[in-house]
Amino acid sequence: MPSEGTANFIDILIAILLPPLGVFLKFGCKVEFWICVLLTIFGYIPGIIYAIYIITK
Repeated sequence: MPSEGTANFIDILIAILLPPLGVFLKFGCKVEFWICVLLTIFGYIPGIIYAIYIITK
């Protein structure tokens, strides 16, 4: 079983590669996911920033 630090690192890595997927794995199909999808459509970097922020919050 991975430790909390390892799990957080993997979540952040997924959020950098595919921001909506990282948020989806953490929160499911809630409002956070849809915000991330919109931000990623408008620009990849805003999607990454939002995903990392919401995962580490």
